[in-house]
Amino acid sequence: VFNFYLERDKLNKKRRHALPWARAPAACLNFNCMLILLPVCRNLLSFLRGSIQCCSRTAARQLDRNLTFHKLVAYMIAFHTAVHIVAHLFNFEYFMDAQLDRNSSLLTFVLSEIGNGDNASFLNPIRTNETNPTIVMFTTIAGLTGVAITLALILIITSSMEVIRRSYFEVFWYTHHLFVIFFIALVFHGFGRIVRGQTNKDLLVHNSTLCADRFEEWGQPGSNCTVPVFAGNPPMTWKWVVAPMFLYLCERLVRFYRSHQKVVITKVVMHPSKTLELQMKRKGFHMEVGQYVFIQCPSVSRLEWHPFTLTSAPEEDYFSAHIRIVGDWTQALYEACGGDRNEPQEAWQMPKVAIDGPFGTASEDVFRYEVVMLVGAGIGVTPFASILKSVWYKRIQNNQEVFTKKIYFYWLCPETQAFEWFADLLQSLEGQMAEREVTDFLSYNIYLTRWKEAEAAHFRVHHEAENDPITGLKQKTLYGKPNWDNEFTNIASKHPGTKVGVFLCGPPQLGKSLEKQCLSHSEDDVKFIFNKENF
Repeated sequence: VFNFYLERDKLNKKRRHALPWARAPAACLNFNCMLILLPVCRNLLSFLRGSIQCCSRTAARQLDRNLTFHKLVAYMIAFHTAVHIVAHLFNFEYFMDAQLDRNSSLLTFVLSEIGNGDNASFLNPIRTNETNPTIVMFTTIAGLTGVAITLALILIITSSMEVIRRSYFEVFWYTHHLFVIFFIALVFHGFGRIVRGQTNKDLLVHNSTLCADRFEEWGQPGSNCTVPVFAGNPPMTWKWVVAPMFLYLCERLVRFYRSHQKVVITKVVMHPSKTLELQMKRKGFHMEVGQYVFIQCPSVSRLEWHPFTLTSAPEEDYFSAHIRIVGDWTQALYEACGGDRNEPQEAWQMPKVAIDGPFGTASEDVFRYEVVMLVGAGIGVTPFASILKSVWYKRIQNNQEVFTKKIYFYWLCPETQAFEWFADLLQSLEGQMAEREVTDFLSYNIYLTRWKEAEAAHFRVHHEAENDPITGLKQKTLYGKPNWDNEFTNIASKHPGTKVGVFLCGPPQLGKSLEKQCLSHSEDDVKFIFNKENF
């Protein structure tokens, strides 16, 4: 809403455009702030995913990119905030100049003088020439809330960079909760009504086109031009954000309720590769393959919740998570569970944990494909442990018929120790499949991507052994990285006329490579559908 009189001021042609440059990003900010909370409403997304995946698998896959969407919206909020701030800096310079240049022959000065008496109908938010924009910034609602919004946003954005998020997760976690201050300040930001315009009622009696050049006659006896009446634009932001804020509040209430349900740690397994396995039970807990939970340990931190993929199968009477010890929080949990002690821990000595979830991921759709490629890198193999266990229960133990007819499993690891905790499951599957003569159902390839010279010599000596010297499996470990072009070509030739689901839990670089292969190898007779774990 650009005031007509500012539009007519020919002495400030460059500055007069600052107001629309502030208002347009403000409208974009309202829209983006409405969206920013929705991708992190995990219970809402799980509900939507379960509701629409039976109708549209493509739409369900889009929900798996919720964090990517959340980041893109955040980038747009940062960009529009920067434009909004710069534009208002020009606006306040203009307002201040209008007060300092006290020349009654100038329209800007006349407009700035309106409302200096008892009349509250003013246009210029800087009411005197004895102040400066900095003082106005820290003494008005719009100024104070604007500073709070900017500071909160700077801290949130900078602490969300990947290098900080991975190295100092606590910094990322705590500063992200400044979103509460951000939204409170955002709602009240417009209540200062700094952006003002001529009222609709006054436009009926004050012909702005006629009176713009006759401002010396405003309010004079016999003049047809009255003194214009201005009012601030009503705050609109709350109308945009109140619904998502309510949804997010409901989300947090559901999480709060879940976090107070009793969780019992039934078993703790310390794997040699410094991976902690927690087996737990909670009344009414139901899961699907590939889902994940958030775990909190009050004795370590009452505020931190960390996501971990469930490695148990839905058919088991417990749920489990494998936790690699890589940071302060996981190290503290490892010690609390007795990982640094030689003697076994009693059940009553186990730390109390809280569980939020489970939440859905792309891996839930694995049994919707006739042919499946599972690609895990390092600890990223965890969601596929749940899938392979469930396959074992359904097809091998219970003789259930499943839609999936063939699984190709690829596991890439940079060190031999990482194979240790998962090798037991693969050995069990390998033995059971051989016993029941269903060896064609699962093809697995394990790759060691880095090794030492001493290890290489050991591998060469034992290469002819019946079982692999690293995993103990009959299937030999491969060295280096897969030739994905050959792998996709081979699978496409073996399964014409099918849709192949490609599921990845690993680094972004590997994801880009696999997605590219899916696109290049999808033809009329075979299609590769890429799915990536994203939490």
